[in-house]
Amino acid sequence: MAETACASGRLAAVLLCVLVVVSRCCAGQTNLKSPQDIQVYAVNTNFTLMWNYTGDGTNVTFSAQYQCFDDLQTSEPEWKELSGCQNVSHTECDFSSAITAYYDTHHIRIRAERREAKSPWSSIFEMIPYEIAQIGPPEIALQSINGAIKINISPPEANQVRKMWLISVFFKYNVVIWDNSSNVEKVRSILPIDVINDLAPETTYCLKVQATVPLEDKEGLFSPIHCIKTTRKVNDLLCPTNVRVFALNMKFYLLWDNHYNEHVTYTVQYLTGYLKNLYDDYSSKWQKVSGCENITSMKCNLSSVIKPTSASYYFRVQAMNEYNKSCLSKDVEVDPPVTNEIGPPDVKVDISDVLLHIKITPPGGPGNKIMSDLYDFSYQILYWKNSSDNEEEVKMKETKQTIATVSDLAPSTLYCVKVQAFSEAYNKSSDFSREECIGTAG
Repeated sequence: MAETACASGRLAAVLLCVLVVVSRCCAGQTNLKSPQDIQVYAVNTNFTLMWNYTGDGTNVTFSAQYQCFDDLQTSEPEWKELSGCQNVSHTECDFSSAITAYYDTHHIRIRAERREAKSPWSSIFEMIPYEIAQIGPPEIALQSINGAIKINISPPEANQVRKMWLISVFFKYNVVIWDNSSNVEKVRSILPIDVINDLAPETTYCLKVQATVPLEDKEGLFSPIHCIKTTRKVNDLLCPTNVRVFALNMKFYLLWDNHYNEHVTYTVQYLTGYLKNLYDDYSSKWQKVSGCENITSMKCNLSSVIKPTSASYYFRVQAMNEYNKSCLSKDVEVDPPVTNEIGPPDVKVDISDVLLHIKITPPGGPGNKIMSDLYDFSYQILYWKNSSDNEEEVKMKETKQTIATVSDLAPSTLYCVKVQAFSEAYNKSSDFSREECIGTAG
């Protein structure tokens, strides 16, 4: 009897151990594989978690957790359930509602589940939402006007409460436009409110627009394609044409043409450039250029408006005839340091002993300090012996100073010099100065 009881006790113990092992196996992590290839697809503030699963997917669901690392935290944050990604049966889930700290580091992990069984956690996916998010497509509205297309762009997330891109003025826009019959695409930059000219009349054009942030080298998704038919263009002879800017050494003039044969006066208007980068209607914000109101000449000095170190401007001309009929030209952009052309420097030469002394006056003259400060000139000096020998070599010397010397001069020889100014920052160069020549002693 005692031996039977002992045997029964041993059998019960073995059965108990088996039950414990089976229980641990069912509730443990050995029967399910971990999800793999974790990725996050993000557009604006919309986040989708995606993964692959190579195990038996029968009755398997997936749940994810995340950590958010705040810069002010000193200890490791706790793992939290990722809202939108609990007990999902597909291999992707939307967790947009869970993410609000767009500039903080996040860790995400996911596991497979079947009833009480759970797989090991996947490898951790690390992300900073702002860095991986794509810029969503902007919204656009089109209007056909006098052979052109007026476009009005709303920035990505324009109607969203939660925004990834907080400063919409950083956006720049590219438009891809094509004739619907030829499909030959043209790409150009465009403003939030702009007019696309130089189009064929009564022709259907299609276009799409993309938002970019050049400062961060980000390019967004294109908007849906919109198509519109242009109207026939009506040419008004009263309208000024060929509006252009002549700019030299920071002196700016606006010029234009007109084919109207009767009496006409002109008023030049300007708009500060940043207003065109906003999304508001700027049509009422044009101002008149002082000294260029109701003039009859087709030239306007813009010096009263343009400041050399300021941002861009836009100019247009309004023509008015004796019957009070008016017409506006197309506007032209002026970015002062970019539009401006650099005039040649002045140069003087002198000789003492065996040295040729070259004195350079920067473009714009000695009183135009803004030119030297703005462009930070360097100078290319060409000098040569002025003789009947056509084989004489032209030598070059570069300097950032306005005084230079050349040594090793030959006696009884005429030397000639000319100088060119160059701005590396703006990749601009002037014409060469006039030649200055001087002879050495015998």
